[in-house]
Amino acid sequence: MKYQSQAVAKPYFVAAIILFVAQILFGLILGLQYVVGDFLFPEIPFNVARMVHTNALIVWLLFGFMGATYYLVPEEAETELYAPWLARLMFWIFLAAAGATVAGYLLVPYATLAEITMNNLFPTMGREFLEQPTITKIGIVIVALAFLFNVGMTVLKGRKTVVNLVLLLGLVGLAVFFLFSFYVPDNLVLDKFYWWWVVHLWVEGVWELILGAILAFVLIKVTGVDREVIEKWLYVIIALALVTGIIGTGHHFYWIGTPEYWQWWGSIFSALEPLPFFMMTVFAFNMINRRRRNHPNKVATLWAMGTAVMAFLGAGVWGFMHTLSPINYYTHGTQITAAHGHMAFYGAYVMIVLTIISYAMPTLRGRTAANSNTSQVLEMWSFWLMTVSMVFITLFLTGAGVLQAYLQRVSEAPESFMVVQEKIALFYWMREVAGVVFLIGLVLYILSFFIGNREPEAVLEPAG
Repeated sequence: MKYQSQAVAKPYFVAAIILFVAQILFGLILGLQYVVGDFLFPEIPFNVARMVHTNALIVWLLFGFMGATYYLVPEEAETELYAPWLARLMFWIFLAAAGATVAGYLLVPYATLAEITMNNLFPTMGREFLEQPTITKIGIVIVALAFLFNVGMTVLKGRKTVVNLVLLLGLVGLAVFFLFSFYVPDNLVLDKFYWWWVVHLWVEGVWELILGAILAFVLIKVTGVDREVIEKWLYVIIALALVTGIIGTGHHFYWIGTPEYWQWWGSIFSALEPLPFFMMTVFAFNMINRRRRNHPNKVATLWAMGTAVMAFLGAGVWGFMHTLSPINYYTHGTQITAAHGHMAFYGAYVMIVLTIISYAMPTLRGRTAANSNTSQVLEMWSFWLMTVSMVFITLFLTGAGVLQAYLQRVSEAPESFMVVQEKIALFYWMREVAGVVFLIGLVLYILSFFIGNREPEAVLEPAG
């Protein structure tokens, strides 16, 4: 750790991992409720478990992005963070808002939560992924503004690098597009149209800039490749990501009542969305092959390479599988969508946050560059357990989705939704087993930071 103010990243990383565990636990509850319908009912109904699962995902990734930013911006800008006290204050406000919101989901009916948070004065609740009470959304905006002010002032007073500027652009976009969560028109088509301006333009637009910047930072550190080379790759990747991602929003507009031209725009540009992820994979492996040093933090390098590959598979390949409108006509809303969503989120965003935590945590805990070999071997086990189990989760959901689409929408005698659900239950059981393996991998990831602490770390070596 080069700058004292980088230490503010540590609580953000710790909170992110705790919420990650909560997200996976509720995911396992959901998976079981698919096949044992009254599991934990009425204590935790399916809709509540799903809200906690998806909201915890979004919040812990935001904690991870903030921690990553507070760690890398001072190092890139070559100056201390503008206001470390503000970063610490916003951490506690954000954590309190997240905790209170999850407690509200679990302890009171959703309609009651809307009533006690006075949602009637400014209605924003009730939409998928944006279920947070209005006061929570306002709190998120306050935290985001303070965060952007702090980071922006740090960049302004320090060195301006491509990594910092791309990251800042992505973070500004994240904050701006979240504002559409406050716009809830009465017309259902308009409502869905602008709802995707948050959900899609986050994960398939500005979040990709954040991903690219963090990946570039880690690769600069672990490979020793010239910054100029990595920056040129980053420019091309984010340009492609923005062009395809923004216009590719149209693949959500096929069947919600928007004009027919969106079927062409959405199909063509979303079919191009795998390109930046493919380039990211080539970029990561190219930089590793050209490295000038063998960094002692080998597991962070593994996470970086894994991020590129899994993001390409999940966001690119699985997204392309059902993004063309003639195919999406049959697959829309099936388990194929869930398969794509799980691998894309894991590959693109979960893994990049775990990458930066794996790289930064050893230095935040007082080491020079890396954990001990024992710790890194355990973390490598966690990498493979989580990654392979996510591949199987995706494959099982894909199998369920293909069968669901055929039985429910394609066959000569289409069957009802619930009849089909019973016929694909085996895939859900297999998904649940893979989910348990994923949880074991996550536990090993956490344990890796506490095992082998007394052993020495490896020495930085030149590449062979």
